[in-house]
Amino acid sequence: MATAESPEESGFLPQFQIPVRPGAASAPARLDEATIVARAQDGDLSAFEQLVERYQGRLFRLAYRMLDDRGDAEDVVQETLTAGWRALPSLDCSAAFGAWVYRTATNRCLDVLRRRSAHPEASMDPAGLWPVLAVPSADPHRAAELAAELECLSRALAALPPGQRACWLLRELHGRSYAEIGTALGISTVTVRGRLARARENLAEAMIQWH
Repeated sequence: MATAESPEESGFLPQFQIPVRPGAASAPARLDEATIVARAQDGDLSAFEQLVERYQGRLFRLAYRMLDDRGDAEDVVQETLTAGWRALPSLDCSAAFGAWVYRTATNRCLDVLRRRSAHPEASMDPAGLWPVLAVPSADPHRAAELAAELECLSRALAALPPGQRACWLLRELHGRSYAEIGTALGISTVTVRGRLARARENLAEAMIQWH
């Protein structure tokens, strides 16, 4: 399930504060990500701002779906991007930045869930979690039906164990590879496939019961 992701869709446009390194260069043109990361590694603040623009909405949507809490999700994004700025000099490969921020954000989400005494209630707002789907305005019945389906999916997703939820979100909504998911969660690709299979089965069962 591929979806377009942007800060506008998530409703989240944080005022991200980036510490300035000495000798920061001027703004780069729109280049490929590896080049932008390489420039950011050299202290180019404008290059890193492009990375923030590219990833903040994606990371927020991932964190919001994982945590069902806007404040916690915003904190995860801020912490991840701040850590990303600090970690840039130590990245061996400029192409690895995307995988790094997904891994860091996912692990921070799991840390938040571990700190909670119990799972949050399944009260996710489907309008805030899923991209707007085209529903004919002349068909209010279909619009109501779709809203109910998304609410059911949101509740079923919230009920999944965190590991399954993370695997499903990273694969189905963020398009990460099995290897990337395994690296993010510190598990093997075989385990990733197993968790994905169980997550899909649980979600499918929940949707069948809803119908």
